[in-house]
Amino acid sequence: MKAGDVFGGVMDLYSRQIIGWALADPMKTALCVQALQMAYWRRKSPKGLLRHSDRGSQYISHQYCAHLQVMGVQASMNGKGQCWDNVPTERFFRSLKYELLEL
Repeated sequence: MKAGDVFGGVMDLYSRQIIGWALADPMKTALCVQALQMAYWRRKSPKGLLRHSDRGSQYISHQYCAHLQVMGVQASMNGKGQCWDNVPTERFFRSLKYELLEL
């Protein structure tokens, strides 16, 4: 990991584990698709999934939405200005940043 890299992760909200991730510089749709594909593969193509995210341009792109559709994953996005919808993920990133700064 180098300065400027962006970490994209997919968290299982039940276990609070990161089940898919990717690194890229800069943040692009491909990074989000890679993290999604890893999570889907690691969970052995489960049915009835819901993918919750913020309203970033990567998550509303045609490319990302097409991958969700092919995988049979339903998209869910928080409302504008409703950051509390992503509390578990925000908490993870806070801890990750803290750990990286302490190293």
